[in-house]
Amino acid sequence: MEDKYNLLKEHIEKVVPLTDEEFAFVRECFIHKQYKKSECIFKEGEDVKYIYFVLSGLMKFYYTDKNIKQHIVSFAMEDWWETDVSAFYTRGYASFTLECLEDTELLCLSLENFEMLCNHLQKIERFFLRKSIAGHIGSQQRILSFLTLGAKERYEQLIARNPALVQRIPKLLLASYLGVSRETLSRLFS
Repeated sequence: MEDKYNLLKEHIEKVVPLTDEEFAFVRECFIHKQYKKSECIFKEGEDVKYIYFVLSGLMKFYYTDKNIKQHIVSFAMEDWWETDVSAFYTRGYASFTLECLEDTELLCLSLENFEMLCNHLQKIERFFLRKSIAGHIGSQQRILSFLTLGAKERYEQLIARNPALVQRIPKLLLASYLGVSRETLSRLFS
């Protein structure tokens, strides 16, 4: 179990250095959870109790429209964070579903512990600020790609940014993420 928390420490220290005492405090704020493939971490309409750091596995984060069509917003794999940000921070209900595509191990941080960490360790507040900014930039780039790029260019951009991720995602889900049909995606592979 100790090495699982070391993954979190290494991740944080890519942004800010931590003393052993500071990391011991950080570590106490997280809980470890395991989920099976196809299990939902949370579903639309449910409480979102945590922000999740992925130790191992792969998840999809999606919205289901009134026609029961899934719109994949993001994927999360090792060394990534995921949650329904609005529901987590406002203590509201999820607008999205977070589902495991593989057996998944997570470290989970509650809002209370998140706020306590940020209030007591300026380094952690800075860490989460940088992660939030990077996430916001990523969201804006994704929106811009839908506004300005064709399906082939969006696919090429995804491969360039996340080659390991693309290898782990079924083509049907990849097509949904790119906003194209599976047939269109198949033509891109030809």
